[in-house]
Amino acid sequence: MEKMILYHGSPQIVKEPKLSMGKPHNDYGQGFYCTENPELAKEWACQSRRNGYSNKYRLDTEGLKIMRITGGEYNVLNWIAILLKNRIFDITSPVAEASKEYLLSNFLPDTRDTDVLIGYRADDSYFSFATDFINSTISVRDLDRALKLGNLGEQVVLVSEKAYENLTFLGYETADYRKYYYLRQERDAEARSAYRLQKKDPASLRDDIFVLDIIREEMKDDDPRFRFKLS
Repeated sequence: MEKMILYHGSPQIVKEPKLSMGKPHNDYGQGFYCTENPELAKEWACQSRRNGYSNKYRLDTEGLKIMRITGGEYNVLNWIAILLKNRIFDITSPVAEASKEYLLSNFLPDTRDTDVLIGYRADDSYFSFATDFINSTISVRDLDRALKLGNLGEQVVLVSEKAYENLTFLGYETADYRKYYYLRQERDAEARSAYRLQKKDPASLRDDIFVLDIIREEMKDDDPRFRFKLS
């Protein structure tokens, strides 16, 4: 039986996670959000100046349908379409509204039979990058590169009752906010700083694809121009 070791950062010790406890407006909808990196879990546990906990689990993956958004047959626009479905964006312009409608109609993967989703975590900076993209401020290539800045990490999300049944609690470690709160802030600041420098380079604008280009030319998931532009 294949297994994954997962960590969930939280202000509490979570021995028996339940699907109903998850908030519906998280990145991938209602679910249990984990990481394979124990240090990242400790950062996520310390979102305020209070100690948190890195809860440790074993997930038996045999028989589970796992969808990895980062790489393979999926791309950055599949990720942002999932985000648009679940997160609350501040849609204040016709461009952003049209972008949301088009991406949801043409790039949203079918996750209905999925047990576990693996993909980028839309932390503060990553969410701002996604917002810039739907407002046509940055290109597909810039968004793809931005999601690799700061090493904010991937998350593993349990989204079915079957996945929860395969999860075993192994223990926990305390996360000291005096270390991990500030590491989280530094990581986010690093991503934002690198992003600002990236946006100052106009050299690639001539060949880049923006969301308005995708809408105007009715590009779809399998469009060869779109595939070519992804880094």
